[in-house]
Amino acid sequence: MDTTDLLLAIFHHLLVFSLAGIIGAEFVLIRGDLPAATLRRLVGIDRHYGILAMLIIIVGIGRVIYGLKGWEFYVYNWVFWAKMAAFVIVGLLSIIPTVRFVSWNRQASASPGFQVPAAQLASVRTYVRAEAFIFLLIPVFAAAMARGYGY
Repeated sequence: MDTTDLLLAIFHHLLVFSLAGIIGAEFVLIRGDLPAATLRRLVGIDRHYGILAMLIIIVGIGRVIYGLKGWEFYVYNWVFWAKMAAFVIVGLLSIIPTVRFVSWNRQASASPGFQVPAAQLASVRTYVRAEAFIFLLIPVFAAAMARGYGY
C-alpha cells in the first residue's frame, strides 16, 4: 500500500506541475500578437491541458480510494473540497479560451490575413490570468491538507 500511495502521489504532483506549466505557456503565448503558427501551438497546448486535467482527476480519484489516508480523510475535509472547488473553477475558466483558440485557429486556416480581434484577445487574457490566480490556491489547499487541516 505504501508504494501505491507513493506512486500515485508522485504521478499526481507531476501532472499538476505540468498543468501549471501549460497555464504558464498559454499566459506567455497570448501576451503578443497571435499569428497562425502561434494559434496552432495554442490549440495543441490547450489539448494537452485537457488531457492533463483528466489525468489529474483520474489519479486523484485513485489517491482517494487507494491512498494511505483513506477516503474518509478526503470526503469529510473542507480543505479538500475547497481545493476541488478551485480546480473546478480553473476548469470552467478555461472553457472560453479553449473555444476562442479553436475558433481563431479555424479562421486563420481559412483566411491567411486573419487577425485576432483585440477585444476577444483581451477577454481571453483576463480568463487565463484568472485561471492562473485561482490555480495558485490549489497547492495552498494541498499543503494545508497534507498537514491535517480541515479534517
